[in-house]
Amino acid sequence: MSPPAASAVNSSQRHPLQRCDSPSKGFSGALHSCRQSKPIRQHIPTPPSPISQNNPSKNDSFGWHLQFLTILGITICTVCFTLGLLADTTCSTTLFTLKNYISLIATPLEIVISILYWGLRALDTTLVVPADHPLPALIPDLGFHFFPALFTTLDTMLLSPPWPSSPANPQAPLLTLALSAAVALLYWVWIETCFAYNGFYPYPVFQLLTTVQRLGLFAVSAATMWVAAGALRVVYAWLNGFETLEQLDKAGRAKSMGERRKWE
Repeated sequence: MSPPAASAVNSSQRHPLQRCDSPSKGFSGALHSCRQSKPIRQHIPTPPSPISQNNPSKNDSFGWHLQFLTILGITICTVCFTLGLLADTTCSTTLFTLKNYISLIATPLEIVISILYWGLRALDTTLVVPADHPLPALIPDLGFHFFPALFTTLDTMLLSPPWPSSPANPQAPLLTLALSAAVALLYWVWIETCFAYNGFYPYPVFQLLTTVQRLGLFAVSAATMWVAAGALRVVYAWLNGFETLEQLDKAGRAKSMGERRKWE
């Protein structure tokens, strides 16, 4: 029997629940290239600074733009999609797996950033943008606070397996809870460190809250990130199906036959 077409070989190498080929130079490469196509530096906001000659300028403040959760999220997202693009270019399963592990943080984090930003902005714009700063234009604003969540979600739903390792880790809920708590704790420690040097917080809402209230906000954010990660797995299962041992065994046989160039 003659071997199937190259596309069939590529399909046999992906997880049975993965909807589209990835890594590949097709749709996967296009999505990862699209996310990397526009530099973000020209739209990076600057942290607010009190009006004082003795305080550092906005661009020279301790922590620079990385005081912003938005910028940290975009940085992680950029690393994730860069690895995805490199995997698409080289067909490296190692880079592909590494991208999927980073996506465990990048995707739910970007969703939380979108929820927090647009939710707080709907309540009062001065909670996220200082009163003496103009509101960002719509397109850059969407580029920071909507499209990263959209692109990472599409990558998770269409171009990724249900979990970076196969079969999926049975402790996935606990692992994502630990990741969410760690991200929230590390960011809280980071902004408090920046505040100790600069005397101001990157977001006005932090300035309005007491220490206990800020801790409460971070706890709620961590819980939201954990729920977002769980919701992603639920939607993935609804869209692509549930992982079964039979499917994994069938995919393993197909991969083995593809590697040996022998089809039964």
